[in-house]
Amino acid sequence: MSVDDRARPDVGMGQPGGITRRRFFGYLIAAPTLVTAARLGIDLTDPSSAAAQPGLPSALPSLPSPSDLVDLNDILTYAADPTANLIAVIINPNGTASFALPRDESGQGITTSSAMLIAEGLDLPLSKINISLAAARPELLFNQFTGGSNTTIATYTPILVAAALARQALLEAAAIELGEEVTDLTTSAGFVYSSSGAKLSYGSLATKAAVMTTSAASVTLKPSSDYTIIGTPQKRIDALAAVTGTKQYTLDVVVPGAMPTMICRAPTINGTVVSVQNAAAVQAMPGITNVVTISTGVAVVGQTFGQCIDAVIALDVTWGPGSVDDLSDADVQAALVAAELPFTVPTLPILAQTIDVDFTFWWKCNSALEPQTAIADVQSDSCQIWSSMQTPILVAESVAAYLGLPVDAVTCNVTEGGGAFGRRMFNNAPMEAVEISQAVGMPVKLMWHRTDEFRYGRVHPACTDHVQANLLLGEVLSFEQRHTGVSTDYTQGFGEILTSLAAQLPDQNFLEYSNTIFETTVNIPYNFGITSQLLAEIYDYDTFHSGSVRNLYNPDVVCARELIVDQIANAMNIDPYTFRSQYLNDSRALAVLDKVATVGKWGRKMKPHTAQGIAVHSEYHGRVAALVEIDCTPTTTNRPLYSYIPDVTGTTGPRVTKVVFAVDVGLAINPLGLQAQMMGGIMDGIGEALTTSLHLQDGAWLEGSWDNYFYTRQWDVPFELDIIVMPPTTGDPGGAGEFGVAASKAAVACAYARATGTLPTSFPINHNEPLQFTPFPYVPPIPQSPDLQPPA
Repeated sequence: MSVDDRARPDVGMGQPGGITRRRFFGYLIAAPTLVTAARLGIDLTDPSSAAAQPGLPSALPSLPSPSDLVDLNDILTYAADPTANLIAVIINPNGTASFALPRDESGQGITTSSAMLIAEGLDLPLSKINISLAAARPELLFNQFTGGSNTTIATYTPILVAAALARQALLEAAAIELGEEVTDLTTSAGFVYSSSGAKLSYGSLATKAAVMTTSAASVTLKPSSDYTIIGTPQKRIDALAAVTGTKQYTLDVVVPGAMPTMICRAPTINGTVVSVQNAAAVQAMPGITNVVTISTGVAVVGQTFGQCIDAVIALDVTWGPGSVDDLSDADVQAALVAAELPFTVPTLPILAQTIDVDFTFWWKCNSALEPQTAIADVQSDSCQIWSSMQTPILVAESVAAYLGLPVDAVTCNVTEGGGAFGRRMFNNAPMEAVEISQAVGMPVKLMWHRTDEFRYGRVHPACTDHVQANLLLGEVLSFEQRHTGVSTDYTQGFGEILTSLAAQLPDQNFLEYSNTIFETTVNIPYNFGITSQLLAEIYDYDTFHSGSVRNLYNPDVVCARELIVDQIANAMNIDPYTFRSQYLNDSRALAVLDKVATVGKWGRKMKPHTAQGIAVHSEYHGRVAALVEIDCTPTTTNRPLYSYIPDVTGTTGPRVTKVVFAVDVGLAINPLGLQAQMMGGIMDGIGEALTTSLHLQDGAWLEGSWDNYFYTRQWDVPFELDIIVMPPTTGDPGGAGEFGVAASKAAVACAYARATGTLPTSFPINHNEPLQFTPFPYVPPIPQSPDLQPPA
């Protein structure tokens, strides 16, 4: 992995939208020690979201996509800006700085990048920055929502301004203390230095710089060319805690009296409890203190989680029907195809060539490495919750409404999470914990079982992508894409109750909400004449438990689009890379494409049944491209699956052997963290293209754990992986958390098509093959622990 040798913080700065020496306003906040915050307005001049640049004259220009003008990240940032003044940097008397980040750290590295911004703005060592996660603060409105790869985009300027204001206040306090002019003072590593050689620590100035009354102030940010931390690779500030086991997740939080709790769940999606035949007998089992029926199943409370598992297995429950008991994969696919919207371009003359392909993308599970967990302590006049929450304000407001309490009586403490990517936007675990705690009259520590996650958790909806392109006389006249999916649940809104309720409006209103998300995230980055991308959805949002699962629509939309781009190139007898370079409408996209083609040696001679694939993607104010090499030889595809888990059989299928990935996020705050994010996204993309999916049968998921949900395994990981961070292009950061999936998935699919000579139309490519495992039983919902035996 590498950072491009031109990737310096000064390159590309000074362009419109980048931070040069712009002046910003903020506040000195009344407090015993120095506290500062930013005040922002809305800037609609960000060049990174402007319409794409024209391509080569030989291509028929296309109108910009809606997301080229205003994308979802713009909306999220504009929504957060008005309360930027409510998030503050604190200078402590011991010389450290503290910041309560109003987002959820679940492995993406935002505590590290936020600390880097403060360290840069303050001239303070990274080791002296303390980042915590803010509890729910309803006054922040839309500014405590972790999603859409928006954290760094939305918090970049507010954090820098607050840190710079703090540094300025420290300089002014030092000037008074030393009797010198501010212009004669400098700062470095947490100290103020005078031209005469005197120095004062930030700690000694913290209280002197404090103000008794909150007041407005302004500050000029340092030029980007002076950055010494931003843009440099930094190790995670929580790395040591993570590898030594001292990092605190929800279940590590000690709440006096909180008892281990688990839930017995229905055998089908949204099934309900009719009756419990043996509640008293189960409650009499060793360690079990409570058995209570709740809205989502039957909860058991015990002394240990092991005892809870035994109790769940022992329960005899009569279940009512679920919401989709009569549906299986084939039924859903037929309904999706029937709901596809028509194309708008009329039938073209006989000389025209039409490429028309319908793709199917199957369900993906949103299970994180850490299962859903929550601690709740419900009292008569208050409630406290501990959990990893991407929408803590919404959780607090929902809990308050459920319990009949004022919102300020509910405290939602945000803990770090072991993975999320959309899963922790929803309040399932916190609400269940609250319901159980209220029912049993004591605090509870709820944990979902791994099988709960797969069979009752969130899934990325199944969908189809119908694409039609018309060619005439060496030109692409039109490119239309119709994305039809099972409804994605957007009832998390922007992380608070008003937009959550808006997302729950029925029928057409809900579809308009989804369409807004769709149109502000997808795009066609090529000059293809008449272009359009439209969304249709089937089933109500609560029919299935759906969610985004590390990106919204683009992993599927881009995969279908790039496969058709290859088909167009083939029909026009042009190399796929050359074709893209001629028709791309954006210089940044072309730069990442050229980079992977050069580094990956595009066009090199490959052995039979192996091939290269290439793809490009624009989103989150950034651009990415992937070059993939795949091995589809019989020797590789027929490798037997080696597993210690009984009843898992079959072969591994193709293997991606090489990935070259280039990423341009405008300004990379932490290139090392960005590379890690892209690595994870690449693994997601490989899995989604080749092996990773859920199967729906008679209203239930067949998969029940990681051992039969075939996410990218060690035997699927490429031998060569080169992730290139491009030099700064806009001066402001783009999003990264979800950015690596779409292009890598598309490149794998394109490579597979070239290696096999067959255009894949169903993803992952092994979904319709015979199952490679025996599904766990549904009753009881928690399977017995497997008898692990090493292979013979």
